[in-house]
Amino acid sequence: MTTQNFRGRRRAVGSASQPWVAEVPLADRPRDPQREARRRRSPFRQLTDFAAASGIGQKAGVALAATGLLLTVTVPVTSPVLASSSTPSVAAASGASAAVVAAPQPAVSAEAAAQIDFSRTAVTTVGDPDGKLKQLLSAQSAGTVAPAASRGTIAGPLASLTTVSPYGYRVSPITGGTGDFHRGTDFAAQCGTPVLAAATGTVTFAGWHPYGGGNRVVVDHGNGLETTYNHLSSFSAQVGQTVTRGDVVALSGTTGASTGCHLHFEVQVGGEVVDPTGWL
Repeated sequence: MTTQNFRGRRRAVGSASQPWVAEVPLADRPRDPQREARRRRSPFRQLTDFAAASGIGQKAGVALAATGLLLTVTVPVTSPVLASSSTPSVAAASGASAAVVAAPQPAVSAEAAAQIDFSRTAVTTVGDPDGKLKQLLSAQSAGTVAPAASRGTIAGPLASLTTVSPYGYRVSPITGGTGDFHRGTDFAAQCGTPVLAAATGTVTFAGWHPYGGGNRVVVDHGNGLETTYNHLSSFSAQVGQTVTRGDVVALSGTTGASTGCHLHFEVQVGGEVVDPTGWL
């Protein structure tokens, strides 16, 4: 008698049971839609969304871009310029945060009688010596200005300054006598060298100086400060003319009590000469 082994599922013995019906949940859990949405988003997308919502999108985006973990950085738009219609790509990339647009700024207007001055002297900066000088002299007379405040407020009367005879007592180059008081500073200059206004001011004298200055130009800078230019071969400045720092007012020469071509430059404060190096 041959014995056979039967493999496979054993057929149920007995009466057939009722067909199996899959259990259907009665209702979706409240958080299922959000959970499915989060499951479909990538981890990087979840991180950038969180950063945008929490207001740290810019820092997080920069950090991720620096580490190479993020290729596209989403920056939340908070300023009215970036959130305007002129930047639709930025607004679309930042999602919900771009929808928040700041209120339009109110228009700024001035009264009809308001005075607005855009002149050069109305703006004073460290790099504006004319403005600095005007501000210095408008607050006080030139005689009360401290040496530390006056230095550098006027420019040199020549493009290049080489002192040949300083201010103060010296041996007279004409008489050879000692005790001669030199009222200004002599700068080396060949005859015909352009002489420049040391600062903005008004020409109060342009002519012959009978006390050794020869052809002479005097410029008044206000509040008692004046500069004079002497021994000129010729001058172009006229009395009453307003000159600006650096304007050519004359040409150097050797007129008057002079032994050679040079420029004798004086600075006067309240009608009295002072050392020009305290202002240059």
